[in-house]
Amino acid sequence: MKTSNRKINSVLKTQIKKTFAQAIADTCDFNESNTLLSDFLTESEYDGLAKRLAVAYWLKKGRSYNNIKNNLKVSTATIASVQAMMKRSGFQLALKKVEAEEWANQWSEKIKKLVK
Repeated sequence: MKTSNRKINSVLKTQIKKTFAQAIADTCDFNESNTLLSDFLTESEYDGLAKRLAVAYWLKKGRSYNNIKNNLKVSTATIASVQAMMKRSGFQLALKKVEAEEWANQWSEKIKKLVK
């Protein structure tokens, strides 16, 4: 789906972006979030956003450009672009969320082993 190049009123643009962000923020769990994103984004848009997060995560973990390029099937230009954006607050927030989930899953597994 191609979006229109016609400009809308800047106040309206801000409001509809806030409304969309609020709809995303109000999703309660993975299934709701996935449904919302799957319905609003094309498959390639969704894949692209997911890959950007994966690139940022793997860069933060110290993986090489070549490793990321080969595994995620992205260009070195994409990797460089993501690396440049990683200092942005949105990327930092997303990475913190991913790392917190990773940490919680690791501890959950350790606790499960101890309880058995």
